[in-house]
Amino acid sequence: MDFFRDTDELNRLTPDDRIEIFRSILLGSSDITKDLLNDLIRNYSVDNLEVIEFYNDEK
Repeated sequence: MDFFRDTDELNRLTPDDRIEIFRSILLGSSDITKDLLNDLIRNYSVDNLEVIEFYNDEK
């Protein structure tokens, strides 16, 4: 965890490294929630996306 808290170390990661870490760090599908995705969208100021949550195979 020290690596991820060290700004100098993080700055050495390429964009591809960051994407790979992001895609592999979560344990499973239950970790990906509407709140998590909305927080990401908000934190990165992405205004053209909206998260819609479905229940019980609604589509």
